[in-house]
Amino acid sequence: MSAWTTDDLLDYDEAIERFDPVLGLEVHVELSTASKMFCGCSTDSEAEPNTHVCPVCLGLPGSLPAINAHAVESAIRIGLALNCEIAPWCRMARKNYFYPDMTKDYQISQYDEPICHDGHVDLEVDGKTYRVEVERAHMEEDAGKSLHVGGTDGRIQGAAYSLLDYNRAGVPLIEIVTKPVRGLGAKAPHVARAYMAHLRDIMVALGVSHARLEKGNLRCDANVSLMPKGTDVLGTRTETKNVNSLRSVEGALTYEIQRQAAVLAGGGKVRQETRMWQETGEYTIAGREKSDAEDYRYFPEPDLVPIEVSRERVEELRATLPELPAAKRARLGAEWSFDHREMDAVVNAGALELLEQTVIAGAAPEAARKWWLTELSRRANEAGCDLAEVGMTPAQVAEVQKMVDAGTLTDKLARQVIDGVLAGEGEPQQVVSARGLAVVSDDGALGAAVDKAIAANPGIAEKIRGGKVQAAGALIGQVMKAMRGQADAKKVREIILSKLS
Repeated sequence: MSAWTTDDLLDYDEAIERFDPVLGLEVHVELSTASKMFCGCSTDSEAEPNTHVCPVCLGLPGSLPAINAHAVESAIRIGLALNCEIAPWCRMARKNYFYPDMTKDYQISQYDEPICHDGHVDLEVDGKTYRVEVERAHMEEDAGKSLHVGGTDGRIQGAAYSLLDYNRAGVPLIEIVTKPVRGLGAKAPHVARAYMAHLRDIMVALGVSHARLEKGNLRCDANVSLMPKGTDVLGTRTETKNVNSLRSVEGALTYEIQRQAAVLAGGGKVRQETRMWQETGEYTIAGREKSDAEDYRYFPEPDLVPIEVSRERVEELRATLPELPAAKRARLGAEWSFDHREMDAVVNAGALELLEQTVIAGAAPEAARKWWLTELSRRANEAGCDLAEVGMTPAQVAEVQKMVDAGTLTDKLARQVIDGVLAGEGEPQQVVSARGLAVVSDDGALGAAVDKAIAANPGIAEKIRGGKVQAAGALIGQVMKAMRGQADAKKVREIILSKLS
């Protein structure tokens, strides 16, 4: 099937005028437990292929699963953070399907008796609060990983053959399913993105998942359908599978809204199907026909007893919850005097914790935000890593800013110090010493540099003598260039005006 082109899309604003988007988000969270969901194998999915497997996760005859108690408690803590009810009694179920990445031909999951249900999260987007209701959060095991060889983009289409790695098979997952999300209008894709970012921050705060979208620790199946304006009739939904970045969640939903609107506006019918997001071209392509619950023939898992959770244990786990991201955002936004747009930028960059620690280490909030959201964010993007892994700690950023505040460094010199720290040259002060980056404030050296600049630019000097003080900027620039940006600009200005007054 050929991919849709932009000619098949309705203008987004027109699509929103004619239809109301209805979202359904299914987010899979990979837990960071040491062992798998139903066996003792390591969860290190980056190890050599098929080295962390056993009869249980390979589904060999006669093997019996045993549930990971730590994963169960992580599920409860996630449910509490999502304001869910925790079921006093739940059980696992078999979800039957046939695909090479699941050797048993069924997945151990939960069906009509999930461990967490009926929750919600509140999101602040562009100064407005949106509530996303959570239908359920349930436990299940992950599938193996397929590697398609010989294709152009790593997908099965056009591949010469496929390889299977079962290291990931059996890794604990929590699937968080929303109720239909309506009434968002044009903001629907943006709210979905904010929801994913919010879940990521919750998982990191709880310490239950690494929540790296690019690593697949957090991935979203994004469902969307369109209702004609003025009706309550739900349209046919599509499900875009395994979307693994915040930008892709927003992009996939925007594209699907435009594509479905074009189909409906042209008198066609939307097909219920799964779709795949193509990151390079920013469009979706059709996958398989979408299955319903009955197609999976769920039934209770006969090899595992039901799980009972006492109220006392739930309350003990509730007491372990840290300050959650929404509360922390509100508190820090007020303390730092950041408006909602500034806080949106911090949160979307995954920098809230980094800024907090930088401020605790002694930097002003504005300065901390400047370094993390500009210079260091750019470096992280270039390296293809999370901001927290860029190679600089909050304490080091605070140390750099303290030297700027003290006049030891200019912003330009501070960027060179950051270069040195990221290159492994040591702590900021060591880089300053080794590279000779400190600002020159010696009156003699600065005076000599000013004299040379005046001699080389007599016309500018005459203007300053004539009262055009603003012309001093040109001479300051000459001095800064001559001293490789290491001159104290304020002191240079004072010397120039003193000599030419």
